Amino acid sequence: MRLLGLFLFMKKLLISLFLALLISGCNIVYRPAIQQGNILQQSTIDQLKLGMTKEQVRYLMGSCVLNQPFQADRQDYIYFLQPGHGEPIQRRVTLIFSKGRLHNIEKSALN
Repeated sequence: MRLLGLFLFMKKLLISLFLALLISGCNIVYRPAIQQGNILQQSTIDQLKLGMTKEQVRYLMGSCVLNQPFQADRQDYIYFLQPGHGEPIQRRVTLIFSKGRLHNIEKSALN
């Protein structure tokens, strides 16, 4: 009788341990996605044209997150996304202006 009780206890313990390991390995824990910066969509970036004014660029891309007070002719648009259970995504678009007009577009996808 005592041996049967010990067997049932061990069976319940093993089932509980197995379920705990199964649940912890399934990524059930919620991790929110962290998104920062300007949302940079390829379709929006493709609409940029050399010669656009700063106001036209601001209308198209939105306000620049990184304002550089000592380089007024440079605007850096940065986007960062850290999915809850995935690899981070980082994109950067640097716009260089000359005489108030868009002179150069530098794109980089830093994944």
